[in-house]
Amino acid sequence: LPVTEGKSQYLLFLGHDELAKVAKVIDENWAEFSAAPAAKGKGKKAELPGDLSKQVDAALSGTHAVDVALFGRMLADLPGKNADAAAQVAHAISTHALRQREYDYFTAVDDLKPLDTAGADMIGTVEFASATYYRYACLDLELLLSNLGGDLELTLRGLKAFLYASVFAAPTGKQNTFAAHNLPSLMLQVVRENASPRNLANAFEARLEHTEGLVAQSIERLNQEAARQERIFGQGGRSRFVLNAEPPSEKLGAFGEAFESVDALIEATLRDAEAALKHAGS
Repeated sequence: LPVTEGKSQYLLFLGHDELAKVAKVIDENWAEFSAAPAAKGKGKKAELPGDLSKQVDAALSGTHAVDVALFGRMLADLPGKNADAAAQVAHAISTHALRQREYDYFTAVDDLKPLDTAGADMIGTVEFASATYYRYACLDLELLLSNLGGDLELTLRGLKAFLYASVFAAPTGKQNTFAAHNLPSLMLQVVRENASPRNLANAFEARLEHTEGLVAQSIERLNQEAARQERIFGQGGRSRFVLNAEPPSEKLGAFGEAFESVDALIEATLRDAEAALKHAGS
C-alpha cells in the first residue's frame, strides 16, 4: 500500500483475525521489515521482498469480521482483497412534508464572572424538526455467508446483531439536547429466495397530510404499497411484523404474520434465513 511518513494514504478496514495474522508476520520477520527500503516519492509503494509480500498477502486473505462482511471494503492497491457489501441501507425519509422548523434557544453563563458584569457569555439557537420516518435496509444472505467464509453460525449471529441494531440503534448526536429515543412504530422483516429486494418508499411519493396521525397513515400507505408490489411482481416471501402503535383502520395483510415482541420477530426471521441458506447450499 502507498505509505507516506509511516502512514497509509487511506483507511484500512481489517478484522481482528487479519490484524493478528499481519502482526504475527511482522513480529516473526522484524529484521527483514526493518531492512526493507522506504517508499520514495508521494504515492509510491514500499517494496517488500517477495516472500514477505506473499506472507502479508496470505494474512489478508479472508476475514471473519462481520462488519467488513456486511458493509464491504475497498483497497485500491489490493483489489483482490476487496469485499462486496452484503448490506444496503437507505437514508431515512420523512413520510410527509415538514410543517415547520423549530428553534432551541440557549445561553451559557460564566459562574466565575465578576458580579458587576452582566449578560451571557454565549447565546445561540439550534434548529430542529420532528418527523415520521421510513427506514429500509436489505441483506444478501448468500453474499454475507460467502464473505464470512461459509461460516453459517457466524452469519446468523451477524444477521441477528444487524436486525437488533435496525430496531434499537439510533444516532447519538444531540441526544443530550433532544433525548430522541423513539423506538419504531412498525417493524417489518421479510425473507425472500431468488427474488429482488423491495423498497416501499414509493408509498410516500404523494406526501401525507397532517389532518390525522402520521404514524397510522404511514403504516396504511406501506401496507397498500406492499400489497400492490406483491400483486404486480409476485416473488412472495415469508413476511412478519410487530406493531408498536394503535392498529390502523385497515387490515395489515400485506405484512404477513403479526408478532407480539421484537425478540419473537427476530427469532422467526433467523429461522427462515437459516432455512433459506441451507436450501441455497443444498
